[in-house]
Amino acid sequence: MSAVEAVVDEDGLEIPEELRSSFAVLRRGIRDSPELRAGLGFTVIISLGVVIAHLTTPVLIQLVFDHGFDGGFRPVYVGTICAVAFSFVAMTFVASRAAGRRLVRAAEGAMMGLRIRTFAHIHSLSIAEQSEEKRGVFVARVTADIDAMQQFMEWGGIAWIWAAVQVVGSLALMLVFSWQLTLAIVGLVIPLILIVWSLQARLSAAFDDARTRVGEMLSEVSESVMGAAVVRAYGLDEQTFGRVRSAIDRRYRAEVVAHFRAATLFPLSTVFYAMAVSIVVVLGAGFGPDWGLTFGRVTAFLFLADAFLHVFTDLPEIYSETQTAIAGWRKVLAVLDLPVEIEEPTPGVELPSGALSVHAEDVEYRYREGGRVLHGISLDIEAGKHVAIVGETGCGKTTFVKLVSRLADPKTGRIEVGGIDLRDISAASRHRSLRMVPQDGFLFDATVRDNVRAGRDGATDRDVETAFEELGLGGWVAALPRGLNTPVGERGDALSVGERQLVALARAQIADPGLLILDEATSAVDPATERRISEALRRLSEGRTTITVAHRLSTAEGADRVFVFDAGRLVETGTHEELVGAGGTYAALFESWLGNVRAQ
Repeated sequence: MSAVEAVVDEDGLEIPEELRSSFAVLRRGIRDSPELRAGLGFTVIISLGVVIAHLTTPVLIQLVFDHGFDGGFRPVYVGTICAVAFSFVAMTFVASRAAGRRLVRAAEGAMMGLRIRTFAHIHSLSIAEQSEEKRGVFVARVTADIDAMQQFMEWGGIAWIWAAVQVVGSLALMLVFSWQLTLAIVGLVIPLILIVWSLQARLSAAFDDARTRVGEMLSEVSESVMGAAVVRAYGLDEQTFGRVRSAIDRRYRAEVVAHFRAATLFPLSTVFYAMAVSIVVVLGAGFGPDWGLTFGRVTAFLFLADAFLHVFTDLPEIYSETQTAIAGWRKVLAVLDLPVEIEEPTPGVELPSGALSVHAEDVEYRYREGGRVLHGISLDIEAGKHVAIVGETGCGKTTFVKLVSRLADPKTGRIEVGGIDLRDISAASRHRSLRMVPQDGFLFDATVRDNVRAGRDGATDRDVETAFEELGLGGWVAALPRGLNTPVGERGDALSVGERQLVALARAQIADPGLLILDEATSAVDPATERRISEALRRLSEGRTTITVAHRLSTAEGADRVFVFDAGRLVETGTHEELVGAGGTYAALFESWLGNVRAQ
C-alpha cells in the first residue's frame, strides 16, 4: 500500500485517505472481491432486460386504450397486445428470479471470502497490532461490519443500476409522450436531488459513527463476559454494567441519528411523488387535448412517471443501505490495509532437528505507539541449555521471547535460531521446531484430546496418549471425568489454571520441538499442581533448548544460565550463584522474592 495521509477513527484504526470516498470504497471493495465480480456482467444484462421489459408495459397500455377501441371493441388486437404484455411480465419474472439467485450466491460467496481473508489477515498481524486493538474491534470487523454489507451486495448494488436505467429509460419515453408534462415532473425532482445531495456527507458520517459504536459495544460486552468471574468476585457488577450500558447507549444514539437522517428523506420523497402525480393528472386533464394528448398517452405517461418517481421514493432506503455497507466495508478494508510486518520466506530454510541454539544481536523493538521496549539486546543460548529470563514486570522479557517465536520482527538487529536468521526460516519448519507455552495455557472449546492433537498435523490418538505418558501425566489423564475425551470448555474454563497448563505442555510435547519457550509456566497454581507441572517440565525439557520467563525465582535457581532484564535492557547474565554473589539487580530481585516466600 502506498504511503498516503491517514485519519484515525474512534476505534483507533487508521483509515487511509484513499478510502474516505464512498466511490473509492466501492471500487476497491469490488476489485478485491472476485466472488462478487464473477458473472456480474451477465447479471447486469439480465437486470437491464428486466427494466426495459417493465418500461415497455406503459407503451402497450397506450396502444390498447388508443387503438383497441377504434370503430368498436377490437378483441383480436386487444388480446394480442395483452398476450405480449403477459409474455413480458413472465419473462421479467424469470429474469428477475435468475438475477436475484445469482446475486444472493455471489453476495454470500463474497462475504464468506471477505470474512476468511479478514480473519487470516488479523492473525497474520504482529503483536504490535494485536496488542493495541481491542478484541471486540477485530471481532466486529469479521462479523457485524461484514454483515452490514449483506443487503447492499444482495440487492442494493444492482438497485443502483436498475435505478439509473429506469430513470434514463422512463425519462426518454416520457419525452416522447409529452415533453410538457416531462418538464413539470423534472422541475419537481430537481429540488429533491439537491436535498439528497446536501445530506450525503452528514448521512455518511452518521453511518460511519454507527459502525464504530458496534465495535465499541462488542469490545465492552466481550470483556465483561470473559471476565465474569472477576466481576462477580470483586463486586464490580454495577461498574461493569454501567460501562456496557453506556456502550450500548452510544450505539443506540448513533443508530438513531443515522436512521433519523435517512428517514427524513422518505417523507420528502413521498411528498414530491404525490405532487408530481397530481400535476400529471391536472395538466393532462386540463391541457391534454391542446397538447395532442390522448387518454391512452396520458395513462401511459402516468405509468412512466410512476416508474420514474419510484426511483426517488426508493432512494432513501437504497441510500441508507448503501451508506451502512460502505461504512462497514471501509472499516474492513482498513483492517486489510494494516501492514503485515512478518513476511514469510519462499520457500525458506529448514531448521535442523534436535536442540537449537539462539543468538540475538542488538535487538530493539517498539510498539506502534510509545517508546522502545527493548534496547540493544544481545545474548547467546547454547543448544540444549535451560535458561531463565527474569526481571520486573514490564521490563521486556515477554516481548523478547515473542520475538524469538517470531510473533513480530525486531525493528533493528537480528535473531538466529540454529544458526539461521529467523526471517529466513520457513513458517512450517518454525512452527514444528519452536514452541511457546504462554502463561494462560489457552485451550480451544474442544476435548483434551483435540487440544493436544492440534500441536502436530496428522497426530493420532496414540500420539496424544504417548505425549501424556512421556510427561508422566498418564495418571492425571485417567482421573479426568472422561479421560482424553473430557471437554475443556470455552478457553479451557472447565479445567483449573494448572490443568490447562498441563494440557498446553502435552500439546508442546507432541510437536517434539527443538526450542521450547515457557512464559510463566508455573505461576498462579497450587503447590501440588506446581510439582506436577515441574516434573512435566523437566521431562519436556530433556534434550531441548528451553527458555523460561520466570517470576518465581526458584525456576531461575535450576537454570544453566540466567538473563536479567531491566527497563528493556539486558543488565546481567550468569548462573544463579554468580548473580546472587554479584549483589546486583538479580540479587535484589532474589532477596525480595525470598522475603515474599518467607512471609507466606
